[in-house]
Amino acid sequence: MADGISSFWGPVTSTIECCEKNYAYSSYIAEFYNTISNIPTVLLALIGLVNALRQRFEKRFSILHVSNMILAIGSMLYHATLQRVQQQSDETPMVWEMLLYMYILYSPDWHYRSTMPTFLFLYGAAFAVVHSVIRFGIGFKVHYVILCLLCIPRMYKYYIHIEDASAKRLAKWYVATLSLGSLCWFCDRVFCKQISSWPINPQGHALWHFFMGFNCYFANTFLMFCRAQQRGWAPKVVYFMGILPYVKIEKPKTQ
Repeated sequence: MADGISSFWGPVTSTIECCEKNYAYSSYIAEFYNTISNIPTVLLALIGLVNALRQRFEKRFSILHVSNMILAIGSMLYHATLQRVQQQSDETPMVWEMLLYMYILYSPDWHYRSTMPTFLFLYGAAFAVVHSVIRFGIGFKVHYVILCLLCIPRMYKYYIHIEDASAKRLAKWYVATLSLGSLCWFCDRVFCKQISSWPINPQGHALWHFFMGFNCYFANTFLMFCRAQQRGWAPKVVYFMGILPYVKIEKPKTQ
């Protein structure tokens, strides 16, 4: 929500602003809540990365957790500055992350192993170049939604073939956090004028960041379980301090 303030970062040059008053708490942070709400995503991705490295999961999962952190950091830069360049540091990693999810979801059954990562890499690189020149606006959102929709059939296939109740629960938490986060994002975008008149702003976009941080963690943990089962690593879902789920595996000695 623009309020005419030009502070440390200068005039707003990004194409999108959220329903939060600019520079309300600091001259260095344009949207305070939308910036700090990315911290849980970074911490959860770090936990997932440590687990993936400690148990020697395939590198794809380490890269996936790192991509979650990069996306969250890019989002922090964008909301802190509301600059066009930093907006790209948020939007471009969003697309890269979805391409990585597509690789993890579809690669186990892809017969031409070298073609898929090569195509996805070139697609991601081409998008980054084009996006740095052209402001897509609504086109970016449509493109991103299409990439998300391409992942859904495969996620559903994994879900129906998994018999472990704890793993299925991860998928349900994934759907729940996605639904709640999307609702918060929608309300923040559509009802901003009404929300701005309330005594307290519920910070819908910040809640979107919060829920999506857990959404990514649940999705990654579920995919790690599915992949471990494919590899015969006897996966099971356990809980850190009885709260946060993660996958524990037992690799055969030959591996």
